[in-house]
Amino acid sequence: MSSMSRKSLVAFGAVALLAVTGCSGGNSANGGGNSSASSLVIDTAFSIETADPGHSYDPTGNMLAKALYETLVDFEGSDVSTPIPGLATWEQNDEATEFVFTLEDGRVFSDGSPVEAKDVVFSLQRIQGMAEAKPNFLLTGVTIEEVDDKTIRFTTEAPMLQLPAILANAALGILNSDVVIENGGTIDGTDTAQAFLDGTSAGSGPFVLDTLDLSSQIVLSQNEEYNGDEASAYDRVVIRNVTESATQLANLKGGDTMVALDLNGDQVATLGDDQNVDSVASAQTIFLLLNQNPDVVGELANVEMAEAIRYALDYDGLLELAGAGSVQATGVIPPAFEGALDAGVEQDLDRVEAALAAAGYDGQTLKLQFPNDYPVGGVEFTPLAERIQAQLGDAGIEVELAPAPFASELDAYVNGTEGFGLWFWGPDYADSANFLPFAPGLKVGLRSGWTAEANPEIGALAAAAAGATDVDERTAAFTAFAEAMQTDGPFVPLIVPGRNIATAADVTGAVYNSVWEIDIAEIKPAG
Repeated sequence: MSSMSRKSLVAFGAVALLAVTGCSGGNSANGGGNSSASSLVIDTAFSIETADPGHSYDPTGNMLAKALYETLVDFEGSDVSTPIPGLATWEQNDEATEFVFTLEDGRVFSDGSPVEAKDVVFSLQRIQGMAEAKPNFLLTGVTIEEVDDKTIRFTTEAPMLQLPAILANAALGILNSDVVIENGGTIDGTDTAQAFLDGTSAGSGPFVLDTLDLSSQIVLSQNEEYNGDEASAYDRVVIRNVTESATQLANLKGGDTMVALDLNGDQVATLGDDQNVDSVASAQTIFLLLNQNPDVVGELANVEMAEAIRYALDYDGLLELAGAGSVQATGVIPPAFEGALDAGVEQDLDRVEAALAAAGYDGQTLKLQFPNDYPVGGVEFTPLAERIQAQLGDAGIEVELAPAPFASELDAYVNGTEGFGLWFWGPDYADSANFLPFAPGLKVGLRSGWTAEANPEIGALAAAAAGATDVDERTAAFTAFAEAMQTDGPFVPLIVPGRNIATAADVTGAVYNSVWEIDIAEIKPAG
């Protein structure tokens, strides 16, 4: 078996010498009473349905779960390329079908009781038993069993090198099984503990839940029993639902908040010396798809047409609309992930001419469908679509724009009836396996009318990546898959949007992580 050992992080316990006011929720920056001298205030537009990690799969929900519940596996800072031990270390067999986790000695829940193997098994089997729970799919094909008080064995139906990365998902946080069972928790699908967990937490994380108002604000306090590596520098955290990014900007500049999570590139550019920003590429990819079903797009259902579109675009011109932190998508796998390509394609109009001839293009108008009310990473789709239309027009490809609300356009995309579409994809967990659905015959491939029979060679590359058991061979397999998709796929990756985390100058440690947005416990006073 190969093994991994725990990395130690430096715990910090400084107390903030800051006085902040206005801890009201909603879009108001005022009127909520004064916070203490060791309070942290965070503004974000809420995307959360519950504080129960077993039912949570939204950005704000993941950030909250990360603060309240620890997972077996962790990531350090913004780096999601290498899983590290969280509550446990692990070993795996050479076939990547058996993983044995050993809990760290001495770890306790917020009531002082020990974290044991039974808690891990219950927490994860609870999710497996709740078919309607959003994180349920993460543990498909995984068997979880207790070996002894400190040891848990995971077995998988197929090789699953991505299992440690999956187990870092905040939705898979470990619950105090005794407490949750007393309050309606079960593993047989009859669980009713969500109401209890919306009122109080039952985890081992650095914070405990004080109050939860899904429309206005969430208040956390320090877990006095916490004995891990991420002790908080703040006694109290207030997460406010501020839906307008302009209000978040005003609150940050006015000193009413210390962290703003939803500023776009233009707003970040207005920040001064009293604010800092961490701008990095996110894990989402904005892309074009050209449907390969002749019943949808007729004679232009071919990858040569996709190739023409791919090489007709001026990607630097598109990036101008994306703002700070954004980068060109080098392929269907974003740059932060294993197997991502080093560089994306460059505009080549000679290649466009040849591809159009091979595609049988004779001036037909393509209708570009896209959601016009759902910006991704601050990127508005309407101006992006307009620029794509102009660039393709310059290359001799006629495009008609067909915007629609997200809710209605989503059906066409999911059902595979969208002929030429502008969409986005984000990972469900921090591993390149998330991007294999672009392959022919899989989820995103089928949304583009791309069946398994259309390109069995790329299908075989995807299968090789999914089944790889050696790390180096796996990286090579994902790279080969990404290269083939850029050459012969019906997708045109465009932009990986930036993620901007803005803070007051006297705050540090607020860095973006694609799994849980930010780790609140890592935030501390500067200096």
